[in-house]
Amino acid sequence: MLTFRSTADGSEQPYALYVPKSPPADGKYPLVIGLHAEDSDHRLSLRRVLGVRYRAGEISPENLRSLKPLSDVPYLVACPLARGTMGYEGLAERDVYDMLADVERRFPVDPDRVYLTGMSMGGAGALRLALTQPDVWAAVAVVCPTPAPGLDALAENAIDLPVRLFHGEQDPMVKVALTRAWQRRLLDVGVTAEYIEYPAARHNAWELAYRDGAIFGWFGNYRRNTQPEHVHFTTDSYRYSSAYWVRIDGLTPGTPATIDARWNNGKLAVATTNIDGFSVTGTPGLHRVAIDGTALATRSLSFRKVNGRWHIGHCPPSAKRAGEEGPMAEAVAGPQIYVYGAGTRAMAERAAAWSTARNRLLIAPEVKADKLVTAADEARANLILFGDAGTNSVIARLAPELPLALNPGAADYGLLFIYPLGHRCVLVNSGLPWWTGADEAKRGGDPFAPWQLRLLETFGDYILYKGSLANVVAEGRFDRNWKVPPDAAAKLRATGTVTIR
Repeated sequence: MLTFRSTADGSEQPYALYVPKSPPADGKYPLVIGLHAEDSDHRLSLRRVLGVRYRAGEISPENLRSLKPLSDVPYLVACPLARGTMGYEGLAERDVYDMLADVERRFPVDPDRVYLTGMSMGGAGALRLALTQPDVWAAVAVVCPTPAPGLDALAENAIDLPVRLFHGEQDPMVKVALTRAWQRRLLDVGVTAEYIEYPAARHNAWELAYRDGAIFGWFGNYRRNTQPEHVHFTTDSYRYSSAYWVRIDGLTPGTPATIDARWNNGKLAVATTNIDGFSVTGTPGLHRVAIDGTALATRSLSFRKVNGRWHIGHCPPSAKRAGEEGPMAEAVAGPQIYVYGAGTRAMAERAAAWSTARNRLLIAPEVKADKLVTAADEARANLILFGDAGTNSVIARLAPELPLALNPGAADYGLLFIYPLGHRCVLVNSGLPWWTGADEAKRGGDPFAPWQLRLLETFGDYILYKGSLANVVAEGRFDRNWKVPPDAAAKLRATGTVTIR
């Protein structure tokens, strides 16, 4: 058992690590990262990935110290707790990459032999991490993944990444048709995607997929391709803006942007959708480039679109940029302080109570009165602010900078929005709390996330609702300059309850 310090909130987070007895002959360890299932943890995940059978109640830190896999496994195997059962977005996703960095600090890891696997909730997490950052991994094994909404459009991101999927035909918890469909989706866009189905297995396909350490033999067939000739990458966020030798420099957060780039005999052919700037890495010299039909000869490999035409040169950054782009869930993906004013303490405390008696998460958000918030707090954490300028002194002080405000007397409305504050951000909740009418609205979201986060993940940058989330007046994303789009602004003004700055 080891721990790392989270870059998201500074907390110490645990992970389980297996180290082979014999060091690698070439001096560099291959590494497998395993993501646990729901209602499981890092210790049990490690044992499962290694293919070691166990009985109920058998897993403990003590017996893991003498863990003996059924065969000699010449791989490091690392399994994060990732806060517990909350999916693999936000803080939990950051934990995976923080753990990877910690293992790399402790051991000489071969960066071209880093593999990813996960089961059930962890299977969906493995799919998500593979498709958002495909160039990190050498190969990915996905076992009986739970539904992964929002990932379908990213399937082609894995054209340079081998994928193997597993599922039990009799699985009563996750329909086998979902994983069959994932293989078809991946194959249709040219991904190397294998599929193994176990006729008699239920929601325990990992027992067969990992039996006797079999997964390591499959991983051993692959090394990361760092310089593929063809890169296809789709994203809607600067958070995930690069893959292999391609980086997207200009996009509209929330709108899917796609680049398809291919080197062929020294010539670069690029097709783009919803992209205003990009850069590629290549050898020095004169390059012939065709971008959406525009031919250019250049020594620079950065390009920007101006008035619909492509030009050579860097794309200037917009007000929305990496770390300052939204959506609302970003406010709770790092250090966070829940700030209450007059009459809103109970609301702030409820919003911060992510951990429950049934689902204990390794998260401890701070709840603080507005008058106790310091400049140091604002510099180190995102502020989740409850109330309005009349009840919360922090909102009152920031009001001239904020794009929206709920007018006094709008008692039957709820307004929620995110806005950058230096290198941090604020999430402002005025009027009704953001969960009002959530059961009626049935907005969906990650079923494994705490209910507060599950709702936030369904919001864009702002939302105004009357009486309940089932009655939304307007919601969406701010434009690139953090302004309300005209059509949404008209709807907000029509209520007479919102001031737009």
